[in-house]
Amino acid sequence: MSTEHQRIARIRALFARSSPSISLGIGDDCAVLAASARARVWTVDAAIENVHFVRGPMRDEEIGFRALMAAASDIAAMGADATGILCALALPAAFRDDELDDLLSGYAEAADAIGCPVVGGNLTRAAELSITTSVLGEVEQAVTRAGARPGDGVFVSGALGGAALGLHALRAGHAREGAYAECIQRFLRPRARLDLSARLATCASAAIDISDGLAQDLAHLCSASRVGVRLDVSALPRPARFAELAGALGRDADELVLAGGEDYELLFTAELGGVPPEVGVQIGTVTETSVVELVGGDGRPVPLPEGFDHFR
Repeated sequence: MSTEHQRIARIRALFARSSPSISLGIGDDCAVLAASARARVWTVDAAIENVHFVRGPMRDEEIGFRALMAAASDIAAMGADATGILCALALPAAFRDDELDDLLSGYAEAADAIGCPVVGGNLTRAAELSITTSVLGEVEQAVTRAGARPGDGVFVSGALGGAALGLHALRAGHAREGAYAECIQRFLRPRARLDLSARLATCASAAIDISDGLAQDLAHLCSASRVGVRLDVSALPRPARFAELAGALGRDADELVLAGGEDYELLFTAELGGVPPEVGVQIGTVTETSVVELVGGDGRPVPLPEGFDHFR
């Protein structure tokens, strides 16, 4: 088992990257970021064993990958570019070097996928594995939750419900390569939609990433903007064969799409006609009321489900 300082040296070697935005990276008391004329955005997210993930069903590299992508998703929702990552690792005393290497390889893969360097962090011992990620970004004008206007369309950047169904499939013992492969992949290796952040910044009036479930995150956006929404549940994009696969596991497809969470797609509002199809699919309309109204394809009301809550 390596010492703390030997492990820090391994981490420093793995994440050694050059970037114009970073003047000084891992190895000193602080990282130093180059000055910028753009606004800075920061976010932090924690992934804790037996709360956000369970080791065994999830491989260590998948845990690392997922922890970073979940944090980076908040940067995408602001229409920003990611410029630096800080990672605080708390490891159990029995956590082996090879397990650490696997965890870090997944984390590094995610950092490379979004093109953002890891510039520092912290390493300590704890009873359970914990990964706390801070992501820094830059943007000309941040897209917030508070700009939605009556008459705007409501859009989503991709298919929903797959991550939740993938988690249920894993718990039911389905293989990663079987019928549920796409959904399992959506859960284990989500993608922060930083590929869309620049486009989002030019067209969105308000935005949020979908982490706690579409219905709950939409309610957050409506509350911040002081508007309501009429949403067509039948218009929500879903993975291929979704209803069939959900039914085979005894799950309600609409409930997974509305409340499953952890899709990390972008939910945003924008003027009608101003969103290219590759950026988002319209699923509803912003209204002057303060109500989130869900309707089915037949126009009948659909009950509003609850999303994830750490303390419920």
